[in-house]
Amino acid sequence: MTVFLCTTCGTSYPPSPEPPARCPICEDERQYVPASGQSWTAWEALSVAHRNAWHRHEAGLLSVQTVPAFGINQRAFLLRTPAGNILWDCIALLDAATEELIHGLGGLVGIAVSHPHYYTTMQDWAAAFDVPIHLHAADRAWVVRPTPAIRFWEGEALELMPGVTLVRVGGHFPGGTVLHWVDGAEGEGVLLAGDIVQVTPGARRVSFMWSYPNMMPLPADEIRRVTASLEPWAFDRIYGAFAGQDVRTDGHAVVQRSAARYIELVEGR
Repeated sequence: MTVFLCTTCGTSYPPSPEPPARCPICEDERQYVPASGQSWTAWEALSVAHRNAWHRHEAGLLSVQTVPAFGINQRAFLLRTPAGNILWDCIALLDAATEELIHGLGGLVGIAVSHPHYYTTMQDWAAAFDVPIHLHAADRAWVVRPTPAIRFWEGEALELMPGVTLVRVGGHFPGGTVLHWVDGAEGEGVLLAGDIVQVTPGARRVSFMWSYPNMMPLPADEIRRVTASLEPWAFDRIYGAFAGQDVRTDGHAVVQRSAARYIELVEGR
């Protein structure tokens, strides 16, 4: 019995003797099945061909990303606080070095994932560190490998610990979540955004899409709702899903300006 991973999105499936017939995550219009067809790998093969690389962004915040790139190629973040460490978003590869490093930094008290494209092997991370996974209940149907570690939460915000709060903003997925960290950016506030709020390559704008790979936009009213949900939260810096795509300053205003321009374009004004 093998835990197979989709090579396109990195999602892991329940143990089976053969690969799954399909990946519903990729068959959904927000993702894609490659023209070459669906393909699969196993953790053992992934750990031979890849490793994880770390980067320090600021005091208390590290990111980890698999090299060479695998799946969607997102990064995960290790947020360190006096109340314990949180893994924000997830990557498929949990190698021995990563496990040892995180244990050496005090382990984890929890995992939180922005949306289903980054669920990957969250089950294995939760088991390795004996912690819960916090997912918004609106995306419950997209969990293809259930585990008792999952804690589905409801509502618009969940405080994980003082100064660290999950905020449901929706958009890309109904349960699309960002993480707000009060003490980040030297006390000016940080938003860990995944690609629920997508930092663009120039790092001076953000965008909001229903499907990024298929370039399918969100309607204007949904963008208004997303930005309204972020309005009460103060943040100067935004860390996106992908390396190098970070808004270094004025993050709150960048979101509001970007949303206003997006709405102008989709409404033809």
